Amino acid sequence: MNKPSAIERAMREHPALLYAFDCIGFMGHDLRGMPLTARKDVLVAALPQVGMIRYSSHLEKDGRAMHAATAHMGLEGIVGKKANSKYIEGRSDHWVKMRVDHTDDFVVMGYRQTDGGDIRSLIVGQYIGGELVYSGSVGSGLTEARIKQYRSAFAEADEIEAPAGAPAMKDLRYFDTELVAEVRYKEITPAGQLRHPVYLRWRDDKPPEECVRDTFNRELEEVLVEEEPIDRTVHITNRDKVFWPDEGYTKGDLIDYYEAVAPWLLPWLEDRPLVLTRYPDGIDGKSFYQKDAPGFTPDWIRVEKMWSDTTEREISYFVADCVESLVYLANMGTIPLHIYHSRTHTIEQPDWCVLDLDPKEAPFRDVLAVARAIHELCEEIELPNFVKTSGSTGLHILLPLANQFTFEQSRILGELLGRVIVTRLPDICTITRNPSKRDGKVYIDYLQNGSGKLIAGTYCVRPRAGAPVSMPITWDEVNGRLKPDKFTIRNALRRLKKWDEDPAIGVLDADVDLLGALERLTTVFAASQS
Repeated sequence: MNKPSAIERAMREHPALLYAFDCIGFMGHDLRGMPLTARKDVLVAALPQVGMIRYSSHLEKDGRAMHAATAHMGLEGIVGKKANSKYIEGRSDHWVKMRVDHTDDFVVMGYRQTDGGDIRSLIVGQYIGGELVYSGSVGSGLTEARIKQYRSAFAEADEIEAPAGAPAMKDLRYFDTELVAEVRYKEITPAGQLRHPVYLRWRDDKPPEECVRDTFNRELEEVLVEEEPIDRTVHITNRDKVFWPDEGYTKGDLIDYYEAVAPWLLPWLEDRPLVLTRYPDGIDGKSFYQKDAPGFTPDWIRVEKMWSDTTEREISYFVADCVESLVYLANMGTIPLHIYHSRTHTIEQPDWCVLDLDPKEAPFRDVLAVARAIHELCEEIELPNFVKTSGSTGLHILLPLANQFTFEQSRILGELLGRVIVTRLPDICTITRNPSKRDGKVYIDYLQNGSGKLIAGTYCVRPRAGAPVSMPITWDEVNGRLKPDKFTIRNALRRLKKWDEDPAIGVLDADVDLLGALERLTTVFAASQS
C-alpha cells in the first residue's frame, strides 16, 4: 500500500493498534545492554495508559507448564524469553517461539446432509465422563474420495436417534459406528464445540472409546489464575423497583432472568463489545445509551478499548464473559444488550450477515412469508441460515460468515438476497429504506451489516410491554402460530430447559462455503433481473 489516499482510508476502516513488548532505546539512551526485565520497566513507564500503542504484558511462570496450559486452553502458543538477557538483533538462543498445534481424535457420530441427502460434513464427538458428547461438525478437509468412503461406512451402519445433548435437526443423521477421525482445530468453545475444525485423516487404528476429552486440570489452571479467589459479589440495589408497570415486573425480575439465562446467552457474547441501553426507572422512564464503561467498573469485569472515528478517541466497551457481569449490567438498569456483529479480535470480520425484517405497518403474517422465502433461497444456494425473534415486532435472519467477509461484503450479500426476495414477493416486501415509501410492506433491512452496527442480542430483554425477549427459533416454528412477542422473561426459561441445543448457535461456527454460495446467488440474482 503506497498511495496516501489508500493509507488514509485504511487508517479509518482498520485502525491499527501497536503492541510493544521491548524498548531498546529511550530519550537518546541505548538500552540494548540492559536486562530484558529492566527494558520492559522502562517501556511500562513510557507508554500512556490509553491510545493506539499498548504494552504487551507477560507472565513469569514455568515455561513448560505455560505451554501445556496454552495447549489445553486452545491458544496458538507462547514465546519464551530469558529475563536477564541483553537485546541481540535477529534470532538468538535468548528467546524461543513454541507453537501449539491442536489435533485430537473424535468419534464420527454421523453427518450433516445436503438437500440431496449427501454428506456435507461429519458430526463428531468425544467421551467425557463416560458419555459420548457432541463436539460439532467438520467439513473442511473432506475430499470426494473420503466422502465416498464414509458414504459406504454409513450405509452399513444402523441409524439411531440423536444422542442425549446432541442437536436433533432434520439435516443431521446419527449412526451407531466405530469410526474415528483425526481433526485439527483452533480451539474448543465454552459450549464444548470445535472452532474452525479441519478433517485430517481416517483413524482405523483407534477404537472410539479412546476418544476422550482432556479436561483442564487444576494444576495447570493454577499457573494462570491468581492465588486468591476473585470477589465478584454484586450488591443489588432497588430490587423491588417496578420496571414494567402493567405486568408488575421488577428490576429484580430482570436481574434474575439474566442470571438464569446466562448459560445460553454467554456463548453469544463471547469476546463481543456491548452497548447498553439503561432504564434506571423502568420502561416508562428516561433511558440512555452507554458505550463507555465508567472508571469505577470493578476490575473483574472485562473492558476492551476500541478506537472510534466518530469521537476520535478510544471507547472502553463492556465485554460480558461471566454470569456476574450480566448481573452487574442488569443492576445498572440495563434492559436490552446490543451487540457487535464481530468480536474484539476480528473486529472488521463479522461473524454473521443479518437480514432484519421490519414490518412497521405490515401484518406479521407477511414477515413470516418473507422469512420463509429467505430460508428457501438460502437452502437453494446452500447457505446455512438461522432465525430468531427480534423481541420487538420482526424477525432476524442470521447467515454465518465465519469471519471470511468484510462488513462491506456482508452488506452486498444481504442486498443481493434482499433484491432476489423482492422480485419473488413484490407485493409484501421492499428494500426501500424510507418508511413513508414502503406502502405497508415488510422492510428487508440489509444495511444493518455496516461496521459498528449493532443488533439486539439473542436472549436479551426488550423495553416493551410484556418484557419480550429475542429468542432463537427453528424454521419449523416460523408458522402462523408464531407471534413477535411470544417469548417473555416469564416463559423463556421454561422453553430453554426443554432444549438440547440452541437452534441458532450454529451461526457462530457453521461450516460454510461462502464463495460457492455467493456464486450460486449471483446466478439466481441475474436470472431474477432478466
